[in-house]
Amino acid sequence: MLLSTTPTIEGRRILEYKGVVTGETIVGANVLKDFMAGLRDFFGGRSGTYEKVLREAKESAMREMEERAMQMGANAVVGIDLDYEAIGQNGSMLMVTCSGTAVVI
Repeated sequence: MLLSTTPTIEGRRILEYKGVVTGETIVGANVLKDFMAGLRDFFGGRSGTYEKVLREAKESAMREMEERAMQMGANAVVGIDLDYEAIGQNGSMLMVTCSGTAVVI
């Protein structure tokens, strides 16, 4: 499955548009991660813990979108857009959504 943020795949012709596909993931941040991130905020530097959670959430949402595209008979998804949002009480959860157009190339 080819996945692209561009509206086309260079050198490939889109033969059929299957429709819009999405993937969503919501992950919670636990107390230990919040504490460690707080230390990073205080002392400076990157939060490897949150970066890992963010990467995993993105990969999960993309996998879900890809599976939905395959179920529609697509072999590529073009025009992919990723969105990140803090939700829940005090922004304690992270929502990652992605959407694109399932196509046959």
